[in-house]
Amino acid sequence: MATNLFVGNLPYTVDSAKLEEIFAQAGTVASAKVIADKYSGRSRGFGFVEMSSDAEAKKAVEMFNGKDMEGRALVVNEARPREDRPRR
Repeated sequence: MATNLFVGNLPYTVDSAKLEEIFAQAGTVASAKVIADKYSGRSRGFGFVEMSSDAEAKKAVEMFNGKDMEGRALVVNEARPREDRPRR
């Protein structure tokens, strides 16, 4: 079963392809997405990586949580389920 990871405090220069390339060091990446601002298209500094197994996800958290990337300490942990929010 795939495990979804939250990756925070990303440098703004990192895109989805680069994020996937980095996390491939820990195992098979099912998907990687950097969240971008819908108006400017600029990275919001966080993203999500889906690892193909729980073991690979744990390895990725151990490898990358707190790791320095371009002067920023990454925050990597298991993503919480998205909460339903009322429409505006």
